[in-house]
Amino acid sequence: MKKITLKKTYRYSRQRERLLAILRSTENHPTAIWLYDWMKPEFPSLSLGTVYRNLAILIEQGVVRKIDAGSTFDRFEAKTSPHYHLICRKCGTITDFEKRFFPEIDDEIRRSTDFTIEGHRIDFFGTCADCRGKS
Repeated sequence: MKKITLKKTYRYSRQRERLLAILRSTENHPTAIWLYDWMKPEFPSLSLGTVYRNLAILIEQGVVRKIDAGSTFDRFEAKTSPHYHLICRKCGTITDFEKRFFPEIDDEIRRSTDFTIEGHRIDFFGTCADCRGKS
């Protein structure tokens, strides 16, 4: 018997649409609090809980990704195409790195193991040029 998976549908939300637009317009991988502060003037009754709920929906829909960069706060991005991250351990800045070194890595692991690959993530940790200049 074939298992059928139904995608959950959500009611339209102006706040969710605006949240996605902000994420698509920035490259700085914001936190939920940054997004909340950015949206609050436009939506005076907005709560931080609403931002988190809408982020969870956008993640579930596959249009936003959560980045656990090893800091206290999760960061978010709307870029879902394959890319790497350069994460500064001093200031927490996350920079996208577009060149793919191992585009065949998913296929290689799929062939070598009994594991269903849904994607992968590679992050590089170090110190950015600005922080090195301050040392």
